[in-house]
Amino acid sequence: MSHEPVSNLTAKEWSVRIFISEHDGSTRAEARLDTGAGTGLTGTGSARLSPQDDDVPEIGDEIAAARALADLAKQLQQTADQDVEEAGHSQAAPKSDS
Repeated sequence: MSHEPVSNLTAKEWSVRIFISEHDGSTRAEARLDTGAGTGLTGTGSARLSPQDDDVPEIGDEIAAARALADLAKQLQQTADQDVEEAGHSQAAPKSDS
């Protein structure tokens, strides 16, 4: 087996910024994807403090951010599926998590 270096590799960097705001026991998050190539998607998520729970803002931040990232992931998968279909191919098969 040869271990020659692979040439013509392309490195890309995409960034996701998460913005969180809190107001009256409610937390809202936006996860904004920047691909650097004009594609920009924004996922949103929210969390609300239950009246019987202690007010721990970090927990609301985590839940809202996780939901925003999940929404962003769903949108990115839908965009990829649409792009594959428009390119004349069948839809990308879902990948199992196991």
